[in-house]
Amino acid sequence: MKTSESETLVVGGGIAGCAAALAADRAGGDVVLATKATRPEETNSYWAQGGVAVTRSDPETFREDIIEAGAGACDPAAVETLVREARPAVDDVLVETLGVPFDTNGEGFDYGREAAHSESRILHVDAATGAAILPRFLEHLREETAVTVREDTAALDLITHEGRVHGALLERDGDVSAHFAGGTVLATGGIGAAYDRTTNPDAATGDGIAMGALAGADVADMEYVQFHPTAFAGEEENGTFLLSEAVRGKGAVLRNGDGERFMPDVHSDGSLAPRDVVARAVATERAETGEVRLDVSEVAFESSFPGLAKRCRDRGVDPAEGIPVAPAEHFCCGGLAVDMDGRTSLDRLFAAGECARTGVHGANRLASTSLLEGLVVGRRAGRGAVGTSPERVEVSEPRDSDPDLPARFATEKGDRLRRTMTEHVGIERTSDGLRRAATSIRRLKGEVDAYTRTRTSRELYELRNATVTALLVVRAATENDESRGCHYLADTEVQYAD
Repeated sequence: MKTSESETLVVGGGIAGCAAALAADRAGGDVVLATKATRPEETNSYWAQGGVAVTRSDPETFREDIIEAGAGACDPAAVETLVREARPAVDDVLVETLGVPFDTNGEGFDYGREAAHSESRILHVDAATGAAILPRFLEHLREETAVTVREDTAALDLITHEGRVHGALLERDGDVSAHFAGGTVLATGGIGAAYDRTTNPDAATGDGIAMGALAGADVADMEYVQFHPTAFAGEEENGTFLLSEAVRGKGAVLRNGDGERFMPDVHSDGSLAPRDVVARAVATERAETGEVRLDVSEVAFESSFPGLAKRCRDRGVDPAEGIPVAPAEHFCCGGLAVDMDGRTSLDRLFAAGECARTGVHGANRLASTSLLEGLVVGRRAGRGAVGTSPERVEVSEPRDSDPDLPARFATEKGDRLRRTMTEHVGIERTSDGLRRAATSIRRLKGEVDAYTRTRTSRELYELRNATVTALLVVRAATENDESRGCHYLADTEVQYAD
């Protein structure tokens, strides 16, 4: 097997991975960033619309908003760190280093407001903030730092020995090599590939969570899978896309199939209630009245959100007539259990971004805190992953002795996984549904494992990762009989009390 090494290995090319690589480079580390993406569009961060929440003049209110949205399940110390470092991290990296052209209003930054925020504090670029940040970030790493960026390179497994992580097996163009590192940072994004309707790209197969869990790292809060309430609900072949909460922050409202505004009867904050509340209400109204539309008649939609307006028109929808919306899987609040320095329970393994559980998001992530958390924790993890020389250990090369996968094997198994998760582990869950999901996914995992033992392919390992991650979600949901935030059990009387 071919081998390589670096002081620090970062797996993942979204904002958390880029932040970790930048911080490690600034700390003098020899850094390799491996990403299976070939374009920024293949990362979750690229599709972040709303923006980056920052601390303004009232940090206490920001802390309170995060904790309230998280339904009391947040780690207050983690929230304190995020709020304290929000502005310095954004100013240093996004404003001064990358020169991200955040929208202004003639008097300074044009701060937006989204659901569950008590004030306008969100820096944004139209409704395409991730698209404005990520290409700049990757270009800066390539052109202005010593970081080696390896695109189209997937991590298949972590290299471990006696509870310590020594790097990862990397695959590119079918060739597998062992990359040894003193510190390894996982920043692989979300788990959307486990659900039928998701705002995530196809590459969001839960790789980091699955690899870390299979290596023995602790995971936490996997039951808290957030569904965004306003994803485009057109024909399936057109695909879905996110309609940012910033649209509702500007004054758009939700109406059901009868043309009625229903959110004021559900929550005092109306259409700007926490995401879990709005998502369940939208799902209910779609079931009872046939559809839900986002009414943008009171918003300068075409001028304020030109990108979203174009995407609607491209799909034959006139925004003036209301935009059909439905909930879609959006963000995993759980993941590999880490502290705010990104340290996992395994020595020399770090994680940041959506694949990590810091405790910031609790049971329901506050809007526009994901890019912020990826930036803050990514920087801290990158610094922590520097300073240890790589150690080479014995590595077993993945077997590839059997013929290629049967035709459509991965596609059909993936479809089965998505049907199961969507039906039983979605916005509303039942104890019986979770048991059915556990049985189905365990059986599916056995079928997939039978092939991974003798075949090596990126497609197969992604399917394995999505299956492992889905099983972690089901197990956590089964073990938690309290409805809280994103984890809502329709058949239990045990509810979170505010």
